Amino acid sequence: MKKFLLVIPVFFILSLAIAQIPTPDAYRKAQSELAAKNYWEAIPLLKQFTDPKEYGNLANYASFHLGEAFLGANQPAQAVAALEPVATGSWAKSDDAKYLLGIAYFKNQQNVEALQIIKRIKDDKIMEMAENASYDNLKQVSVSFMIANLQEFKGNRGFGEALKRVLESQTILSATEREAYYELQGKANENRNVVKDQVLDIAVILPFTNSSRTSLTSIPPSDFVFELYQGLQYGVEQLKKAGIKVNMLTFDSKRDVTHLKKVLADPAIASADIIIGPIYQEETDLVSSFAETAKIPFVHPLSNLGDRFEELNYSYLFRPTVSSIANGVVEGLRKQNWGKRVAIGYSASSRDEMLAKVLQDQLGSAGFQLVKFEQITPKNTSSFLQGLGIRQGQSNMPVDQIILLTDDPTIAQPAFSLMESITASIPTLVMDSWLGFNFANYEMLEFPNFYFIGNNTLNLYGEPMQKFRNSFYNKNLILPSLNTALGVELINWISSNISDTKGFDLRRNLDQKAFQAGKLTWGFNFQGTHNNQCVPLFTLEAGELKPLD
Repeated sequence: MKKFLLVIPVFFILSLAIAQIPTPDAYRKAQSELAAKNYWEAIPLLKQFTDPKEYGNLANYASFHLGEAFLGANQPAQAVAALEPVATGSWAKSDDAKYLLGIAYFKNQQNVEALQIIKRIKDDKIMEMAENASYDNLKQVSVSFMIANLQEFKGNRGFGEALKRVLESQTILSATEREAYYELQGKANENRNVVKDQVLDIAVILPFTNSSRTSLTSIPPSDFVFELYQGLQYGVEQLKKAGIKVNMLTFDSKRDVTHLKKVLADPAIASADIIIGPIYQEETDLVSSFAETAKIPFVHPLSNLGDRFEELNYSYLFRPTVSSIANGVVEGLRKQNWGKRVAIGYSASSRDEMLAKVLQDQLGSAGFQLVKFEQITPKNTSSFLQGLGIRQGQSNMPVDQIILLTDDPTIAQPAFSLMESITASIPTLVMDSWLGFNFANYEMLEFPNFYFIGNNTLNLYGEPMQKFRNSFYNKNLILPSLNTALGVELINWISSNISDTKGFDLRRNLDQKAFQAGKLTWGFNFQGTHNNQCVPLFTLEAGELKPLD
């Protein structure tokens, strides 16, 4: 916004052009003292001439300059009293008086009154100065005050710029604050997803470095962030080979919110069609807020913790939330009809604790009986299962199915070993991550009692997955990790829902189908939601993973 210097004596200079108004010596003396910034000397001299009955139009000028003097002496309340009578009247300098009264109101913490008097200024040049003064005095005012008065004063450009500054200084915006920001941008009814070109622009923001790892060269190949990035990069390369116009720009968040704010100021982020990452909550909160304000889809690539995204418009989880996982588990148990008695063991991770609590509520509502609900560790997993009757020679067990919520192999190993040693046949639901544990040979079990909870599960035996594994190995001489495969599938999913043929409106395209087949995974359902609601249960048949009917 164009800025002007606020110099109070400008009015003293302007007011010298008083047409043929007699100026007594005392009044001339007052003018001289005011010009010399001897405000306290000027004040009593000017007060003598403020009676309109005695001095007519000269009284208007005297009151006006008296207001100047009081402001110069840092007496805004007295400036208000001097200026109010002449700011509402009709005379040559009434707009000048309104401007000066607005300044006095601002200085006296009467912001609403200041904005109201400024609205009445008709002279364009004076209004421009008043808008600059509005910005200067409101740029650090509380956001609640600004939003409460937005509708009344949004015509004041200085007010609007001040509110934008206040909003942009905040890390997180509420729904009301975002709507105010949209309105200030003139985007309240604008669809941002207008195709400016035919190129799919992807911005990737990941924490490659941090306070302890300051160099990109020090990132080990087994680091999950590097694995994910490898997958994203591979997916983009495949799109380019297929003739799809795509551009991926990558940024290091450094796991530093201050640095991340600077990253988000990059014009390349603002022009992106979609943002992938970052990972950690303090970072994702910031990027999610930015995405909601800028109306750019943001996708968290790995987490299950994002139920809050369901209340937003532009923030997504690529994987299912804990609520979606719980829904999938409860629906699966209903269909199998193994019985109503359920035991849940869960690890100390945030996801597993939250998922266990959601399952506890949903299973109860669905008519299941929770016979055991306990946190498990590598040390107590065996005793947890044995307490449920998983022991040699036990036939009548007090539970019909067991759910173990953990991705930790040190917890999974004693559970699998116990099941294997006593040939237990009870249905046991575990996360699909157990499929990757090298100690678990499910084909050797006497009873195929392990069932796997979908979490963007890879279709390990599908032809696209086999081609990807071979191609990736030929290029990198290592097999792709789970995170790498998910990175590739995330690019596949994006390109299936944002393209020059389908359009760049992600939300609209996701809502067109309840189910979308995956290429490397078993599929997606984002219809009417902001996470993958496709959470099947799987079983192993002849060594091949299949959805449970």
